[in-house]
Amino acid sequence: MLLPQKFVYLDEVDSSITQDLRYTYDENFLGFQVVGYKANRAILTKEAAKALSAAQEDFLKDGYSIVVYDAYRPQKAVDSFVMWSRDINDQKAKERYYPGINKGDIFKLGYIFDKSSHTRGSTVDISIITLGNKLHPVKFSKRKLRNNDIVPFLDDGTVDMYTSFDLFDPASHHKTDLIEEEYLIRRNYMHSVLSKHGFNSYPKEWWHYTLENEPFPDTYFDFDIR
Repeated sequence: MLLPQKFVYLDEVDSSITQDLRYTYDENFLGFQVVGYKANRAILTKEAAKALSAAQEDFLKDGYSIVVYDAYRPQKAVDSFVMWSRDINDQKAKERYYPGINKGDIFKLGYIFDKSSHTRGSTVDISIITLGNKLHPVKFSKRKLRNNDIVPFLDDGTVDMYTSFDLFDPASHHKTDLIEEEYLIRRNYMHSVLSKHGFNSYPKEWWHYTLENEPFPDTYFDFDIR
């Protein structure tokens, strides 16, 4: 597919980075494949892809590798998130992704937006995996937080950050006091590497990073991922 100017396929910049775009299949907070996601192939601006590849070099030196859950996201996909949020009868993925909050509050609480930084092409949702390990199908379990609340954990083989990707809960915040120090250290390690290469974190999601000097800070794109 011919991409818009200044966009690239991530694997053409760095093929060592693992891609597991969750919205291309049904293991996500909606519970179904999202419109606009027609291939498990991450797309980013050239600047973001190069910066992520530079971060990957540092992770590799430490014995880890990046796993990308989401990158560029079409506006039509964001619009489908909005429609999904209004259907209060659809609670298919609640137990796995938002057990502690009302579906109708997801936007108000700042977990998703009707205009997403992903749609500007320089935001990624990522984790890291230990070299030699491989992703595996998600294994569902439950965990207790320090306040005794119970949250789901979806183990896919990545480094254990105590909460899994897209869990909409305060325990997923960077500065949470709901998890033990060893897991905060892992999150902070990832943060230190990515910030070194120009990425800013989102306080409510340990996996979410945006290139500070993104080339399209005010433009929201809508081409399909294919």
